[in-house]
Amino acid sequence: MLRRPALDPVVLAVLAIISVQFGNALAGSLFAQVGPLGAAALRLALAAVILVAVIRPRVRGWDRRTWLGVGMLGVGLAGMNALIYVAIDSIPIGVAVTIELLGPLGVAVAGTRRWRDLVWVGLAAVGVILLGVDLDGSGGLALIGVLAAAGAAVFWALYIVASAHLGPRARGVDALAAAMVVAAVLVVPVGALPAAQAVASAPVLLLAFAGIAVMTSAVPYALEFIALTSMPTRVFGVLSSLGPAVAALAGLLVLGQTLAPLQLVAIAAVVGACVGAVSSRPGVDRPRE
Repeated sequence: MLRRPALDPVVLAVLAIISVQFGNALAGSLFAQVGPLGAAALRLALAAVILVAVIRPRVRGWDRRTWLGVGMLGVGLAGMNALIYVAIDSIPIGVAVTIELLGPLGVAVAGTRRWRDLVWVGLAAVGVILLGVDLDGSGGLALIGVLAAAGAAVFWALYIVASAHLGPRARGVDALAAAMVVAAVLVVPVGALPAAQAVASAPVLLLAFAGIAVMTSAVPYALEFIALTSMPTRVFGVLSSLGPAVAALAGLLVLGQTLAPLQLVAIAAVVGACVGAVSSRPGVDRPRE
């Protein structure tokens, strides 16, 4: 029988969100040295090594459907991690994570016929529109950052759908470790050159990204796993919607990024839409970054 976690599962889930978003902000602080794709390559490669070493996934007996699901998970991980770093490189992290959250929202309301879900979609749309309003004449958000964050949202949605269709033989942590290897294989060739050049000139970057890999992968997945032993997935989904708010805080404290009042209102609108959509739908699959 699973024992109740020593800490409140809500606390564990929030700590997981904090670990991910502050880890991503720390990675963003190193983009000048390694570049966003180099950072993604280092993070995924080191995360794959750490997870395989710790979890030692048992893949014997996996059928074709399971391997296909793991491959889709890997593609989702690769796309959302690489693209969110490209986005963070050109727009504030709080804004990037807010746009990325549209992926889980889209999955939550897909195929709905309930009017209340359409209200949540409308609220999220208003939030996104407000993010792009340029009141101070600064030129607004960089288009490449917005498109990259939107692409990350699509890959996050793919990840959630793939998680729901994994074969019955794959345990969650085993599939995650194998999918991380797939993601690393896809992203490392793209970011290998800037990563290698940066590490060659500053070997300490390898240690820094090992810490970032732990913060953004090993620690949050462990905390989530423990929390979900005594927490409904729907509650976890609601808590996961706090990601943009935590990302905005991380952007302020780590990267010195400040957001305009209207952007804060926009983030609140998207977060509110996601909370409403997830909390009103039973059996929501757990989104995981």
